[in-house]
Amino acid sequence: MIYGKIKADIGAILRKLCEYKGVEILEANACPDHIHMLVSIPPKISVASFVGYLKGKSSLMIFDKHANLKYKYGNRHFWCKGYYVDTVGRNKEAIAKYIREQLQEDIIADQLSLKELTDPFTGEPVKKS
Repeated sequence: MIYGKIKADIGAILRKLCEYKGVEILEANACPDHIHMLVSIPPKISVASFVGYLKGKSSLMIFDKHANLKYKYGNRHFWCKGYYVDTVGRNKEAIAKYIREQLQEDIIADQLSLKELTDPFTGEPVKKS
């Protein structure tokens, strides 16, 4: 869903919300079903409160801009409940590189995990196991 038509809108919304809170986006990338962000959060804001703010406000803004999604996702829950957070020290560049390259890695992994519907050697349909 994220990688479709609304990818640019989601990016603009997340940038605006980060700007409101004084959070610097160091690196970000939207994958088909999740977003990676490397951000610098001011010490006066807790990570949990910022993530709650970002997910909550962005959901409302996304549904306001794309009203048709309300029917698909109902109750204004666009994002999943969980998230992953880690602190960054000397490995900031490695994490930024990982985020930049994550979409390509996901595409490669998806291609490797595709199931064959036809046996490439015999041309016969593959039986489900």
